[in-house]
Amino acid sequence: MHSTNYFNTLIEIAEDSPATQGNVPPIKGNKKSVANLQFEMLHEHPYEYTSDDVLFAVFATRKEIPKENLAEQRHLFFSKGQPCFRASPLTKQYGWGVHSNADGKIAIFGVESEEYHQLVEDVTVTKKKAMRSKRV
Repeated sequence: MHSTNYFNTLIEIAEDSPATQGNVPPIKGNKKSVANLQFEMLHEHPYEYTSDDVLFAVFATRKEIPKENLAEQRHLFFSKGQPCFRASPLTKQYGWGVHSNADGKIAIFGVESEEYHQLVEDVTVTKKKAMRSKRV
């Protein structure tokens, strides 16, 4: 099984992110985007879910997987590697850093927030940059 979970790690916003603060992803059309669904889960429930929990829940919601098939589909989903939150639109585009605590549970912090800056300065927290949107 593959996992996207990090522990005691901050995924910083991408170097080429246009955001100067954490922005709520706009809803376009009648279907929520990946960014909308991730934001809703994490903004309302800090440190309640792991990265794997959020990424699979968003996948299952968008694919409209029936509840009785979730366990089997989760196993299939993680049987191959999946992009982690370094590739999330929250970290690449909307100005949110993702912090994983020692238990692998995650929370989001706007790049402008005091919490984000404290995590960046904390030498005990591993830092990873979100992936750039554009090639260099």
